[in-house]
This record gives sequence, structure tokens and C-alpha cells, in this order.
Amino acid sequence: MPRTTTMTVRLSGPLSDFVAANVGDDGSYENVSEYIRDLIRRDKDRVEREAFDRLKAELTHAFAAPESTYQPLTAAEVIARNRT
Repeated sequence: MPRTTTMTVRLSGPLSDFVAANVGDDGSYENVSEYIRDLIRRDKDRVEREAFDRLKAELTHAFAAPESTYQPLTAAEVIARNRT
């Protein structure tokens, strides 16, 4: 069963007003928890997408390099290089 964590967040002024405008009868979300969960999911997706895009750019660059620049490496060498 997934673990549930309860968190308290304090908002005031414009941030509180903005959340209130997005929750309830006039908003897109039924309650603040639903809104916060959606924001976290979207941020998680963004972070994962950015990591994928960085990896894709690195691979694109690597595959575009001439084969003469390739260096033979063992798995242990790759792991050691990526730890730094």
C-alpha cells in the first residue's frame, strides 16, 4: 500500500488568493489537496522530461561524433567516470 504523508503549507496574500481562485465551484479543482497533487505531478513530469531531453541531446551529440573519436571503455570505467 502506498505511503501517505500529510504536509502543512502556509500561504498568504497573492499566493493564497491564487490557490483559492483555482479551487471550489469556480476553480478547476475540488480542493486544495487535489490542486497541490496536480502541481507536484506536473513538476515531476517536467523534471523527468528535462532529464530525458538532456540524455537525448548527449546521445545525439555522441552518435554524431566520428567513429575515430570513440574510445573503448569497460563497464567499470564508465561507472567510475560517471561518479565524478
